[in-house]
Amino acid sequence: MKGVMAPFPFLTLLLIGYLIGAIPFGLLLTRAAGTGDIRRSGSGNIGATNVYRTAGRKLGVLTLVLDMLKGALPLYLAWRHFPLNEAQAGLLALALFLGHCYPVYLRFKGGKGVATALGIFLVLSPLAVLEVLLLFVFIVWKSRYVSMGSISAACVMPLLIFMHLKSLPLFFAALLIGLIVIYRHRENIERIARGTETKLKL
Repeated sequence: MKGVMAPFPFLTLLLIGYLIGAIPFGLLLTRAAGTGDIRRSGSGNIGATNVYRTAGRKLGVLTLVLDMLKGALPLYLAWRHFPLNEAQAGLLALALFLGHCYPVYLRFKGGKGVATALGIFLVLSPLAVLEVLLLFVFIVWKSRYVSMGSISAACVMPLLIFMHLKSLPLFFAALLIGLIVIYRHRENIERIARGTETKLKL
C-alpha cells in the first residue's frame, strides 16, 4: 500500500466497496433455493450461521464463502491496482464491512459482519487470521456457541493486526470493525448470560 489515491476517485471507490459489501448473499441464496426469506427463519439474520441452521450445510458454507469473498476480493484488487495508503485501505475495509452490516438494499438491516470481516483481515494479515481462527475454533469447541467464538475473535483481532502490521490506521479500522461485531452480537450476549443461546451441533 504505497502512495495516496486522489480524494474524488477514492470516494467513488468507497461507494463501490459499500455497495459490494451490501450484497445479501444469504438472502439471495436461500430465495434461489426455494427456502423462503431467511429473515423470517431462525434468528432472522442473513449471515452464514443462520443459513446453516435453517437452510442446510451447503447453503450455509456457500454463504460463508461468498460473504468472505465480498470483503476480501475488492480490498485485494484495490490494493493491487490503486495507490492506497494505509488509512485509505482501512477506510475501504470499513466501507465493505459496513455494507454487509447495514445494506442499503435491505433498509440497512444486514448481518453481523463476521465472515466479511474475516475476508478483509485475510487480505490484511493472513497470519493474524490463522491465529484468530485457532482461538475461534477452540472457543466454539469448548462452549458450542458460535457467537462466543465470534466475539472472542473480534476482541483479539485488532491487537493481532497491530502486532503483525505495526500500522495505527489499520489497527483503528480493525478496532472499529471489532467493536461493531461485538455490538451486533449484543442479543447473543444476553442469551448466553441467560443460558438460552442456541448451541452448535458438531
